[in-house]
Amino acid sequence: MAKAINRLSQAFVNKTAAPGDYCDGNGLYLQITKNGVKSWLFRYMRQGRARYMGLGPLHTVGLADARTRSLECRRLLLDGIDPLDAKQKERAADDTAKAKAMSFDECATAYIEAHRGGWKNEKHGEQWKNTLATYAGPVFGKLPVADVDTGLVMKVLEPIWYVKTETASRVRGRIESVIDWAKVRGYRTGENPARWRGHLDKLLPKRSNVQKVEHHAALPYAELGAFFQEVQKQEGAAARALELLILTAARTGEIIGARREEFDLKAKVWTIPAARMKMGKEHRVPLSPAALAIVKDALAAGGDYLFCSPGKKDKPLSNMALLALLKRMGRDDLTAHGFRSVFRDWSGETTNFPREVIEAALAHGLKSKVEAAYARGDLFVKRAKLMDQWAAYAQRVPTEKKVVEVPFGRRNSGMQ
Repeated sequence: MAKAINRLSQAFVNKTAAPGDYCDGNGLYLQITKNGVKSWLFRYMRQGRARYMGLGPLHTVGLADARTRSLECRRLLLDGIDPLDAKQKERAADDTAKAKAMSFDECATAYIEAHRGGWKNEKHGEQWKNTLATYAGPVFGKLPVADVDTGLVMKVLEPIWYVKTETASRVRGRIESVIDWAKVRGYRTGENPARWRGHLDKLLPKRSNVQKVEHHAALPYAELGAFFQEVQKQEGAAARALELLILTAARTGEIIGARREEFDLKAKVWTIPAARMKMGKEHRVPLSPAALAIVKDALAAGGDYLFCSPGKKDKPLSNMALLALLKRMGRDDLTAHGFRSVFRDWSGETTNFPREVIEAALAHGLKSKVEAAYARGDLFVKRAKLMDQWAAYAQRVPTEKKVVEVPFGRRNSGMQ
């Protein structure tokens, strides 16, 4: 009696070259095309119709593997499942999953675009884009966001956690936000591998334990007069911008982003809109006579911004312009932001103005919620007096101590 199953031998499969279909039994066939290509087929009946399902080429699927695959198909048929339909559905599901999958880079781009309108600073989105591209991108940017795990996140953070702690902390937070966005949109499931509390805090030390607090370099306030005179000797918009920054104790971004419509020369006030303020609240800056003179001259030059980029009336100064000026002056040991510290030290140590007036001049939020609840006004009148005194101090001509030579005889005359 002829064998009903396992009819083919390995030698026959290897040597036979004649085109045709050779039955191994139980629906398994070795198919050889006219071109000599060998592959496996599973033949079965479904609703009175013969169906053929490919099981793979011979060079990949050997005789034993083909018999195993044939057995799996027969088991599906026993359960009432058409193996060819099941294979097509599985392939369609894979194709759908691939179509829906997004890489981390794609998710990051989508997240940034979704939130760009809510960021008050236009450069905020670029900072997100650049830090993620610099640190996360090379490690897992091209991978599906669903595949990003704790090991990959650590691969990004560990090299910079101890040497660029502030940057590393921001990168971690941004990765966490992007992955949370991907979870809500259905591109991944499970825990967020960039989560700090109860997760990465077990693998990395606290930022405060490894980060050295570095304050913005600042002058001792006693040296301000001499420095201010040097700034006044400099040419260009950057020098005038630094003068105004010192006289108003404003932030660099507030100065270089100042637009002409923000100034009321008659009322001697500069109103910075909430969108440009760190605290997200409109801030009125009283202009001392010296500050007002700078503003008038700058407005007379024309342009959309108070201080325009050289040759470009519709572009503000670069945010590096003031640092470049300080470097040209040989004072790259200082930062523009440090002059706010100079003002804070001077006002706290040499004046009798209340702390809340000084903090209001710096556009700082009050730490005490109770205190903030009762602070309805902006203390503008008192701040105007403070800023007038500050401007007078900044323009104070430094005096040198002179040693007076006294004749020897006159010095001792009282002893005679």
